[in-house]
Amino acid sequence: MKLAPLAAVALIGLTTPALALDLKAMSEEEKAAFGEAVRGYLLENPEVLSEAIDVLNQRQASAEVENDRTLVKTNADAIFEDGVSYVGGNPEGDITVVEFIDYNCGYCKKAHPDVMELIATDGNIRYIVKEFPILGEQSVLASQFAIAALQVAGPEAYEKINAGFYESFRGDKTPDTLAAFARDLGLDPAPILAKMDTPEVNKIIADNHALAQRLKISGTPTFVMGGQMIRGYVPLATMQEAVAEERG
Repeated sequence: MKLAPLAAVALIGLTTPALALDLKAMSEEEKAAFGEAVRGYLLENPEVLSEAIDVLNQRQASAEVENDRTLVKTNADAIFEDGVSYVGGNPEGDITVVEFIDYNCGYCKKAHPDVMELIATDGNIRYIVKEFPILGEQSVLASQFAIAALQVAGPEAYEKINAGFYESFRGDKTPDTLAAFARDLGLDPAPILAKMDTPEVNKIIADNHALAQRLKISGTPTFVMGGQMIRGYVPLATMQEAVAEERG
């Protein structure tokens, strides 16, 4: 409701310059008359409020997009070239898609097949995963396990674990269940478990949290697609549109 009179005054001032008065210079009687005129106009033309609020929302959305692009540009090295995150898809792709994930996030699980299809069907996307556990200790354990696998067994092992956490893993994450999970994927669990809770692994998670804070990311999944950010789950078609927009 506070926006309504402001929107009306702005509209009247822009469309009728003669009425763009300095309210501070008005007498109390003039202010009262002006207020009545604005009220009467709005009562007769209530659609003006919806139009004004739509314009305001569009401007705010545009400002947020530009702000996100600035954040991406400022933090580009940490986003795209940290040297420790998993890199898949086409390493020489013309667009880089970065995804901040939490394996316990239902929307990350929902997005997973769409992301995989985007990468497979496009063929020219460089894909980076940022392990960003925010949903408790189970999420931290999953990220530690995935990062440790990447470090000791390589990207193919990471790919199996990343997909497996979404597609097949059930129950709590413990040393025993994680070991069984690794064996089911054809991996040796011993070196992965030994690497999990180490300074090298924990630093990656801490650095990702610090990066997310700078980017004002508070939820998963969050995508960086080229120079733009998409916060939250979006379907495959929206991802494809964002990639096409970046290429365009």
